[in-house]
Amino acid sequence: MEHHPHQPAPLSPPEVAAVRRSVRSGRLAMSRRSVLRASALAATALGGSFALSACGIPPAGRTDAARTPDHSATEIRLAFSNWTEYMDVSDDGRHRPTLEAFTRRTGITVRYTEDINDNDEFFGKIQAQLAAGQDTGRDLVVLTDWLCARMISLGWVQRLDPAHLPHATAHLAEQFRRPAWDPDRAHSYPWQGIPALIAYNKKATGGRTVDSVSQLLDDPRLKGRVGFLSEMRDSVGLTLLDMGKHPEDVTTADYDAALARIRQGVDRGQIRRFTGNDYTTDLDKGDLAACIAWAGDIVQLQKDNPDIAYAVPKAGYMISSDNLMVPNGARHKRNAERLIDYYYEPKAAARLAAYINYTCPVDGVRDELAKIDKGLADNPLILPDEEMAARSHAFRALTTEENKEYARKFSDLTGA
Repeated sequence: MEHHPHQPAPLSPPEVAAVRRSVRSGRLAMSRRSVLRASALAATALGGSFALSACGIPPAGRTDAARTPDHSATEIRLAFSNWTEYMDVSDDGRHRPTLEAFTRRTGITVRYTEDINDNDEFFGKIQAQLAAGQDTGRDLVVLTDWLCARMISLGWVQRLDPAHLPHATAHLAEQFRRPAWDPDRAHSYPWQGIPALIAYNKKATGGRTVDSVSQLLDDPRLKGRVGFLSEMRDSVGLTLLDMGKHPEDVTTADYDAALARIRQGVDRGQIRRFTGNDYTTDLDKGDLAACIAWAGDIVQLQKDNPDIAYAVPKAGYMISSDNLMVPNGARHKRNAERLIDYYYEPKAAARLAAYINYTCPVDGVRDELAKIDKGLADNPLILPDEEMAARSHAFRALTTEENKEYARKFSDLTGA
């Protein structure tokens, strides 16, 4: 089957396996708030989505110049696709307070859909339309940084107008301002930051602190009770940092060395298993004494279990982001930009951060968040100070061929 240079390459078997793992247990899929809904979504998420990415939709080439006229002035609405449980909800579950406040202020009706359960699976839904220069039916989407990089490189994302984004321009946290894949945030703004660091159960460690990947891999007292994430960029990225390497400019030799380091932990029985969000149950019970973990899960676990602690390794921690973007063909770009800018107002950003518990990418929200929950406002996982933010690192964007190669090697390691 011929592959067009501007068409996304078909997923390799390891990449497909990674997607299936993510749909079953990936970040956000199994949070305590979403556990009941995730099982239903997972049952349908794979149905037909891979056919698009595997069989080759006839492409129209780059479509950066193809723009649908903006109808925002006459069609006072927008369609917003997001991940499950990634929006604040009222206690009775019947309202989305910040979205409803936006509509009351602007008159813009938001059709909000929780139809993103996995990056590749969602990309499979929309890639044929984007390749053909057609409207996806969505004005705003939230995708993880590595897929954002891919879509921007394909020319499938609209440039944002800074004149329409005064709050976003002013309040975007320094930590997120200049990703290599979207310099100066010309096409995207972060929805939430996603730190990966080390979590441990103090009861299970006998009160000992666990604060490095070396300790996870080498401490005999942790043998068989260590978890690594099934998300390659986080597990390998933290291992690279521990080895004195930089995920921002990782080479294949560096990557292979990090895999070999993790392989030693597997072969010696140090690592119990590779997990998605399902590590939270084992960590909470103490079956896992320590693991690589996502910050939002730690914040939630600590609310119920005082034995749950975390550590930011001296070598640094990994950060990724989920990002707001306007796909090509969107009919309501201006309305979408108004919604992006709204979530960079401190009051709205604080309400969102209080519900989600991941890293807020908006400066100036501390006072507003403290009105809701002072503990959250003081939590560096949600509002990192300058020193904490400076210790974050991001995995560089991989080429299509690198992604296939790295995914295959990681799949061989994890046994997926």
